[in-house]
Amino acid sequence: MRKLSGRLLANPPLPGILTMSINSPASALPVDGRQSPTALAIARGTTRYLHALGYCVVSELPLPSGRRADLVALGGDGEVLIVEIKSSIADFRADQKWTEYRLHCDRLFFATVIDVPREIFPDDAGLIVADAFGASVLSEAPEHRLAAATRKVIMLRFAHAAAVRLQALADPQGPYAGET
Repeated sequence: MRKLSGRLLANPPLPGILTMSINSPASALPVDGRQSPTALAIARGTTRYLHALGYCVVSELPLPSGRRADLVALGGDGEVLIVEIKSSIADFRADQKWTEYRLHCDRLFFATVIDVPREIFPDDAGLIVADAFGASVLSEAPEHRLAAATRKVIMLRFAHAAAVRLQALADPQGPYAGET
């Protein structure tokens, strides 16, 4: 099993991604209002970390089960990670839908802030601690490889969501509002 923390960049990010300025389209992404400021910070830091490891990340991705994953990361080799963000003990206890996410990923992680006790998270999922600027893996997630058909469905959803969101940024008055 590959370790997330030791992964090399097999496919480095496109040069333009690293030079985006505050005036670039990425800074215009809308916030949907469902996440707390803490959850948004966790998502940002975790996404930065995963990107540095060569993953592409889509947030709030609808899954075939009807659930919506907080972060889905796709590796250059097709590996699919799901990261469930939990900003507090209460957040973890109030939401148990994450158990269904295992059916849609190769590895499942939780991401939280340093103040949330590590002991509340299940041993059979990985744990990431993050802030708005970065993240660190405290424990690796066990691997359970997806079936080829399920992998294809998840990858197509990932690609479709990413493409529609990019097009909505390029053409804000276009017919994409309900699809993002």
